[in-house]
Amino acid sequence: MRELVFIGLGLCSERDVSLRGVDEAKEASVVFAEFYTSLMPELSLRKLERLIEKKIKVVSRRDLEEYTGKMILDEAEKGKAVLLVPGDPSIATTHVDLRIRAEKQGIKTRIVHGASIVSAVVGLSGLQNYKFGRSVTIPFSDADSIVETPYNVITQNKKLGLHTLCFLDIRVEEKRYMTIKKGLETLLAVEKIKRKNVIAQHTMAVGIARAGSTNPTVKAGEVKELLKFDFGAPPQTLVFPGKLHFMEAEALITLADAPENVRKMIE
Repeated sequence: MRELVFIGLGLCSERDVSLRGVDEAKEASVVFAEFYTSLMPELSLRKLERLIEKKIKVVSRRDLEEYTGKMILDEAEKGKAVLLVPGDPSIATTHVDLRIRAEKQGIKTRIVHGASIVSAVVGLSGLQNYKFGRSVTIPFSDADSIVETPYNVITQNKKLGLHTLCFLDIRVEEKRYMTIKKGLETLLAVEKIKRKNVIAQHTMAVGIARAGSTNPTVKAGEVKELLKFDFGAPPQTLVFPGKLHFMEAEALITLADAPENVRKMIE
């Protein structure tokens, strides 16, 4: 059997993986895992190994991107290989690329889905899924350059009345995890250049920290307020709402402690 199974681990700890995922991993000849695409704050590798009754080979960003997952594909050529992935395997383009490569080599692929930050943000904020536009990552900026893409995506989505989900950069090897404050500061720096009044001190946003854990933090407010708010430990995520349905406004007020003036965004 030549097979590669992608298994989503969920958002927080080894206990978030599905029963089906555990069964699939137990049946595999080799189990790989990557932890660079997202941070699972309560994950224990030892406990995960005990759960699936297998030793796990952790692969790096370089293994998957520069070496195109060759070691994983080589094992899948011999039998059943599994790749454990934070969140849901179908979200990151890295995993999609690896799946395409496997299929082209005649290796059967399957996905065992897990909880995703995309669905968690919708659930925690009360914003409606079908009203989200293109999502974007806010990267760490070099001292002499600022990436404008996130600002441009937010601008385009707002013109259409859509919400924008902003992933915040994670560099596991350096143990650097972008905070909501840093993400906002990065966007405000672009605003100084663009001057389109897309991201200003009064702009409404939603910050979410540790989605999927037992103690997530969800706070909606103006940028100037979120810059001072303590969201606690990572991982953190940022959302810029577009036009709101009245139920979305109620949800932000009730679930995310939004100010009453969020109702002005109802259309």
